[in-house]
Amino acid sequence: MSKIRKGDTVVVLSGKDKGRQGQVLKVLASGHVLVENLNKSKKHQKPNQQANVTGGIIEKEMPLATSKVAIWNAGAKKADRIGYKTLADGKKVRFFKSNGEMLDA
Repeated sequence: MSKIRKGDTVVVLSGKDKGRQGQVLKVLASGHVLVENLNKSKKHQKPNQQANVTGGIIEKEMPLATSKVAIWNAGAKKADRIGYKTLADGKKVRFFKSNGEMLDA
């Protein structure tokens, strides 16, 4: 069970996009995340007629290490850490460490 999941809003802690927020598009098995409109890179792409791909310079999101992002706590308006607890019915949920508010309720 990963602390950061697809659809979570995260804030970047270090690097060229420090302080910017975005939604997680994909969580990779290598311990990296793709964040919407963050850590963009230019890629020179060759045209491919069989795949209907036009050539040129495209911008795409590159993976960020999960250690470089923190989940955004909208209630406290700051980056926060995640903890786990098990409810009485046996369901495992994530919660914010600062105020105890649950994410997966």
